[in-house]
Amino acid sequence: MSWTQLSFVLPAQSVESVEAVLFALGALSVANRDAGSDAWYVDATPETSPWEEVRLEALFAPAVEREAIRAALQATAGAEAMASLAFETLEDRDWAREWMRDWKPQRFGRRLWICPTWMEPPDRQAATVFLDPGNAFGTGTHASTALCLEWLAAHDLAGRTVLDYGCGSGILAIAALCLGAERAWACDLDAQALAVCAENAARNAVADRLWIGSPSELPECSADVLLANILSRTLVDLAAELGQRLRPGGALALAGILETQVEAVIAAYAPWCRLAPAATREEWVLLTGEREVEGARSDGAAADRPSGRLPRPYS
Repeated sequence: MSWTQLSFVLPAQSVESVEAVLFALGALSVANRDAGSDAWYVDATPETSPWEEVRLEALFAPAVEREAIRAALQATAGAEAMASLAFETLEDRDWAREWMRDWKPQRFGRRLWICPTWMEPPDRQAATVFLDPGNAFGTGTHASTALCLEWLAAHDLAGRTVLDYGCGSGILAIAALCLGAERAWACDLDAQALAVCAENAARNAVADRLWIGSPSELPECSADVLLANILSRTLVDLAAELGQRLRPGGALALAGILETQVEAVIAAYAPWCRLAPAATREEWVLLTGEREVEGARSDGAAADRPSGRLPRPYS
């Protein structure tokens, strides 16, 4: 049996209304992804999407009227999206096996691997996070997530505490624990993301060192390392909250930021941290810095910095 698949690119804010039209037209499934093919929350909204544009892929029965679908989508999706619309006939096959074939272990830095659960880790001497693509953002394929993972792998996290704010799949908090962090907190507004995070923590045997919950439930904590891989406008809104959650001398890493958004984020965190771009990939930027220590000199150096606060470069 064959299937009819259509795909097109549209602005993130149009996804919800267009999905409704597709299902009304008889779509059997609708998938959302960006150019990097990273997972996206099933119940995502424009506010939780890390992308400005989203690729929709809808699957229909083979005998569907393609021109009728095109006409029905015209008014909802707009001319620009319709210009990218394409139909494809897919022959039936073992979809589970096809899906698994496309995912391979990924290395970040010299000592961290993200590995699908059905594969053997390539390097048993390295830290390995077992994680399958699923319904929460964070598999390592998106540039912003990759930048965070590479930053974590480049630093000595032994004995550190880590806060992953907007954790999605929990990939960053779990990776930090696998790299030697003592304990971590992972929070997210999305209940499904928290459930996925808990599953991944159990799978990687770090559940006893990882607190998981919503931001409103987050206990009083001061982290040595704070990571937030979320939208830039949300990072700006959370500047005071995150700045106060970071221990003086602690390290801050922010991602989900486009090059055009860097200055606004740096300005928002100026009362707590001197942020600077640490790495850039595909127009996505990782900003890092450290929280000011009380008694810092005017030149920015700490007069009385607690020893060992910041993660040291790993060697």
